[in-house]
Amino acid sequence: MKKILLALIVSVLALGAFAQNLQVHYDFGKDRKLVTTTLEMFRPDKYGSTFFFVDMDYSSDARNVDNGISLAYWEIARAFKWTENQKFMPRVEYNGGVLKLDGTAPFIPIENCWLAGVERTWASADFSKILTLQANYKNIKDKEDASFQLTAVWVVQMLENKLTFTGFADFWKEEMFWGTDYRFLTEPQLWYNVCQKFSVGTEIELSNNFVKDGFQVNPTLAVKWAF
Repeated sequence: MKKILLALIVSVLALGAFAQNLQVHYDFGKDRKLVTTTLEMFRPDKYGSTFFFVDMDYSSDARNVDNGISLAYWEIARAFKWTENQKFMPRVEYNGGVLKLDGTAPFIPIENCWLAGVERTWASADFSKILTLQANYKNIKDKEDASFQLTAVWVVQMLENKLTFTGFADFWKEEMFWGTDYRFLTEPQLWYNVCQKFSVGTEIELSNNFVKDGFQVNPTLAVKWAF
């Protein structure tokens, strides 16, 4: 549930509009069993574009958090342009939040991260297929002074825009207590667009050495409302 709208830069700029949506997911993953909301916004202007999303987890029986918000996390990014036909856009990004592992432990901070890099977007003539690639320098406070992150974001519209396949993939370096430095996360989403505003669908979080050592699969069922 992150950075999906970044791949819509070309199509949104072409329409001269902005986009935002609210997603509500029920997570069926092991040790999850919780509701997550994701609020996303993408807004272009003549100098580039701004994107942010906010994730919140609401309690978790598996984590023994039976009341309140057990995770709050957000990312905000800005891409810069100075010509209409600019192929590579410099960008900056911030990530951070807090996590509660169980009902008795205090909140654990998710380290402040600052990223800076470039992105390039490709699109089909009708904007039904869009791909954005990013290469970033990444600084994780008190952990990684000189890391990196590579990101791919995609959108594929099918069946006359009734079906949308979208998602992102991140690969980055971050030292973890289990000794693994390299982490991978991808979250493909498939949406059936009931109407222009409302969609139902699913997301499958696939990760390696992300929250835990090794490969993890965490599926969700979800609804989405576009404002």
